[in-house]
Amino acid sequence: MVEIKTPEQIAKMREAGLVVAAIHEATRAAAVPGASTKDLDDVARKVIADHGAKSNFLGYGGFPATICTSVNDIVVHGIPDRETVLGDGDIISIDAGAIVDGWHGDAAFTAFVGTGHAPELYELSRVTEESMWAGIAAVHKGNRLVDISRAIEGYIRRQPRPASGKYGIIEDYGGHGIGTQMHMDPHLLNYVSKKRGKGPRLVPGFCIAIEPMVSLGTAKTHVLADDWTVKTDDGTWSSHWEHSVALTEEGPLVLTAVDGGRAKLAELGVETAPDPLA
Repeated sequence: MVEIKTPEQIAKMREAGLVVAAIHEATRAAAVPGASTKDLDDVARKVIADHGAKSNFLGYGGFPATICTSVNDIVVHGIPDRETVLGDGDIISIDAGAIVDGWHGDAAFTAFVGTGHAPELYELSRVTEESMWAGIAAVHKGNRLVDISRAIEGYIRRQPRPASGKYGIIEDYGGHGIGTQMHMDPHLLNYVSKKRGKGPRLVPGFCIAIEPMVSLGTAKTHVLADDWTVKTDDGTWSSHWEHSVALTEEGPLVLTAVDGGRAKLAELGVETAPDPLA
C-alpha cells in the first residue's frame, strides 16, 4: 500500500528534509583530503542533534552510523570508520536521513575530494544528478511510477558514452516511498522493466525518494562481508544522487532541497509547489 500524506504531514516531512539538507551542507564542507569517513559521521550526528531531530539510519537493520559514506567503487551503504581516510582525487557519495515528529527525510549526493579528478568522473556525477532531476520533473498528477523510471533511464541513455564504454544503471537498488518510515512502497526502479508494469498512479500526497545510482561500467553489484557495503562487480567507480519529493495539488516539492527544487525544476519547465514552511 502506498501511504498518501496530508498537507500537514508533508509540512512535517519538509522539516525533516531541511535537516537532511543541513547535513549535506556540513558534510560536503568536511569531505576533504585527510578526513576519515567517521569524521563525516560525527559532523552529521552534531547537525541532527543541533536540530533536535533523530537519525533514521542509526540502528536501521543494525546499521551502526548516521550516514552512509560510499567511496569510489562503493555504490551505496558504505559504513563510516576511522580507517577509511579520504584522499585527493577520491569521490564519495554521502547518504543522509533524519526524522522529525515521526516523519522521515532521505537524500544523497556525490562529492569530489580535493582535485585531480578525471573528466569522466565529473561527467558521471553530472549525468547521475541530472537523471535524478529528470525523474523529479516527471512527478506530476496523471503520471505513473514507471514514468519516473523512464525519465531517469531515458536521460542516461541519451548521454554520450564515457571512455569506459557505457554507463551502468545499478539494477539491485533504487528509490522508494517515504513517510512514516524511511523505506516504504513503492520500490522505484531507475530503468523500465516490463515485468514491473506501470506501477501506481501519482496523486497528491504521494511521496517518493528518487535515487539513481550509476557506474562507469557494470550494472551488477555485490555486498561485502559486513552485509552492508555494496560494490560494483567490475571495480568501476559510481555516483549516487537522491532527493525526497512530495506531490501536492500545486505540483512537486523537493523536500530535501533548500529551495524546494524551484531553481532546477524551473530550468526543466516545471513549477514547484509553495513551500509550506515559507
